[in-house]
Amino acid sequence: MTEPAQTGLHPDEKFRLGDLGGRLGLALPAGVVLLALAALIGSFHDDNWRRFLHSYLLAVVYVTTFAVGALFFVLIQHLTRARWSVVIRRVAEVLSSTFPVLFILVAAGVLIPILAGNHELYAWTDPAVVEGDHLMESKTGWLNPVFFAIRICIYYAIWTFLARYFFRKSVEQDETGDPAVNDRLRVRSGPAIILFAFTTAGAGIDLLMTLAPKWYSTMFPVWFFAGSVVAIMALLALVPMALQRTGRLTHSVTVEHYHDVGKLLFGFLMFWAYISFSQFMLQWYGNLPEETEFWDHRMFGEYGWLSWTLLLGHFAFPYLILMSRETKRKKAALAAFAAWLLLMHAVDLYWLIIPQYGHKAITLKSVFMDALAVGGAVLVFVGFAAREARKVNLIPVRDPGLGESLRFENF
Repeated sequence: MTEPAQTGLHPDEKFRLGDLGGRLGLALPAGVVLLALAALIGSFHDDNWRRFLHSYLLAVVYVTTFAVGALFFVLIQHLTRARWSVVIRRVAEVLSSTFPVLFILVAAGVLIPILAGNHELYAWTDPAVVEGDHLMESKTGWLNPVFFAIRICIYYAIWTFLARYFFRKSVEQDETGDPAVNDRLRVRSGPAIILFAFTTAGAGIDLLMTLAPKWYSTMFPVWFFAGSVVAIMALLALVPMALQRTGRLTHSVTVEHYHDVGKLLFGFLMFWAYISFSQFMLQWYGNLPEETEFWDHRMFGEYGWLSWTLLLGHFAFPYLILMSRETKRKKAALAAFAAWLLLMHAVDLYWLIIPQYGHKAITLKSVFMDALAVGGAVLVFVGFAAREARKVNLIPVRDPGLGESLRFENF
């Protein structure tokens, strides 16, 4: 292990996860148990697993956005030669390394049921629904179970490759101290972020937008991306704080870093709000039936309260508070709003996915199933990330930019 004195770190700094990684790793089997319990509750719905599959999709997409956002953060830091973020970049690298287990979750609860002939999640998988519908029939070249499964495999394979490559090279630099690693990663982050853009757009369209196969929006992939970045910025506020409560990274991650994370959180929250409103406004005043039906279903009737929850909870309330410099520099306040936005991000996905089930999708039993599914997926995500984190330093200890990051100040 590299000595702290050789890296510019405080001599008393703790930058290994140690035994805590083993304990947190137990979250993975615990998450599997919760997912199994959610499936058990789903089996009592007399709907051929339809309600459970919607809950499960919500859960796996929710945690996938964490990893997608983390990968974007790693790529953009290398692309821009950012120095301020070096002390928190390893956290994002670890979170982005979770794609293999996320793919297993997606394959188990989304791809396998579709390929096995279950039509309850995506209507376009049912030949009886497609037959005779000109619009649906025109999309069968793209929307068919086998090609859909192939595309999902490609998305997760590319994400896994990119995340593993940048993570592995960063960890190798901890041992070699080779400054040329940064230059190579910066050059490769250019084509990597183009691959990231195409795969993220495709995944958002395939996993979510095709739930309503007659509806489409060219802004939807950007909405999916914006939500993913809001999620990772919230996590990059909460995870270092959680580590500091265990005595780790206490000297390296300062209020200055949290301030910048808070600024990015606020900025991408506004970007999410802009994209969300623009997507709605353009389609609502366009007044085309195949577009407005999507919004009418979610904004009025039994799901209308979800739209108001998002308007107030995912925009107005955080906007008023996070705009303040002081909120971003007070750890307790920033942590509270980061946790709140993670909840609102889940509500945002819930608003998109669950109403597609149809009438009376929200009951006490189904909400409990949703909570178990999301909680289970989050625990699997945390457990796998912890098992990866315990193998490495929590800071890129021999990154050439580490000294600048440790001395970073906002002005």
